[in-house]
Amino acid sequence: MSTPHPIVALTSSSSWALIEDKFTPFGKETLANLIDFVQNEVLPATKLAHAQIPTNPETRWKTERPILEELKAKAKKRGLWNLFLSKAHYPEHGVPLTNLEYAVMAEVLGGAGHIASEAVNCSAPDTGNMEVLARYGSPAQQKKWLLPLLNGEIRSAFAMTERFVASSDATNIRTSIRREGNEIVINGHKWWISGAGDARAKIHLVLGKSDPNNEKKYHQQSIVLVPADTPGVKIIRPMHVFGYDDAPEGHWEVIYENVRVPLDNLVLGWGRGFEIIQGRLGPGRIHHCMRSIGVAQNALNLMIQRVTDPSRKTFGKYLFEHGTVVADIAHCRAEIEGARLLVLSAALQIDKYKAKGAMKEIAIAKFVVPTMALNVLDRAMQAFGAEGLSQDQELAAAYAGLRTLRLADGPDAVHIQQVGQKELRRAKELTEQSNALKKKQNALLQKWNVKAHL
Repeated sequence: MSTPHPIVALTSSSSWALIEDKFTPFGKETLANLIDFVQNEVLPATKLAHAQIPTNPETRWKTERPILEELKAKAKKRGLWNLFLSKAHYPEHGVPLTNLEYAVMAEVLGGAGHIASEAVNCSAPDTGNMEVLARYGSPAQQKKWLLPLLNGEIRSAFAMTERFVASSDATNIRTSIRREGNEIVINGHKWWISGAGDARAKIHLVLGKSDPNNEKKYHQQSIVLVPADTPGVKIIRPMHVFGYDDAPEGHWEVIYENVRVPLDNLVLGWGRGFEIIQGRLGPGRIHHCMRSIGVAQNALNLMIQRVTDPSRKTFGKYLFEHGTVVADIAHCRAEIEGARLLVLSAALQIDKYKAKGAMKEIAIAKFVVPTMALNVLDRAMQAFGAEGLSQDQELAAAYAGLRTLRLADGPDAVHIQQVGQKELRRAKELTEQSNALKKKQNALLQKWNVKAHL
């Protein structure tokens, strides 16, 4: 299966040249294996998988897709399973791949449509939830929930965002989590909870306030495991993005009304919620960016095919012979290359210093990459004309998903503010360096009795 340059057809040779020596033989073999699986198994099955989602609202969220189960079985047989979970950070459950290696693989998956990541058990929100349980879960919690997730037997939801609350500041969250004897009682109103209405989602990780009066505002929150069939868990409705419901996973409004779970369902400890979500969201954010690069690359590929299609000539010319199409293609390529390097850099930083040590790189990628991908998709849709906006092409649905990413896991403004403030903290050091340089410059001018011209 191995090839000298296994990603040459899907990423630029310049990017591969920068990282090839950082890939292990296992990483190269796995990447080549994944590309073969995507090209020869996943892509041919994409339309069938979409057709197997019922249009009936009553059954849309409850029907299994047989083709997806076949793909999962094939992926497991090939050893293409849970690729996101690095053994370096999760020795007991991980695979021997670095985040950098997985970054390239996630790009391959992102460019192959929605089912590709799920086919290899690398789709959100399960990836982040598995990381939480692998890193913070008790042995009993791991046995009950992590192992079925790792095996792809169930799916999960992460319940953080709330209706009627500015959840970009998670300290605003109002969901109540309180202890009552040997039980934990949860009351709250959540929405945009990915996968919560999916019949396969068996466990919710719920973030809420357990100590609202704590002087340390980042110690007020806790995370609790809530089985989806617990009395009081009310699945209200799927939220739509530009008319897309993303069935059968979707993004749901959920009410937790006097939900009671055992005390053992608390994750890590009281007041550890923020610690957990920071550990969860860092890798999750970069995984989204990795897949977004693939979405953008796929859009560019579609655009190139469209504008060179002889059946689409207008006024006797190919589409690329009109207007600024060639320039649009060049800008797409340049923007994808730059964004990819940001993502690869962030992935490498995670490998070296874990997510906490890569916060700046993750934040920059988080607000740069989705916007880049949206720009590429917009140009591609323009090349397709009205068809590009319709359900007859995949571009519009991809655009809706990417537009969501500019809000998911923290809106752009939060990450921009974080990066800007981090840069401003360098002001004192820069000023001191500048003043020291001026002193040396003035000393030299005096020594040589020369007047400065600058």
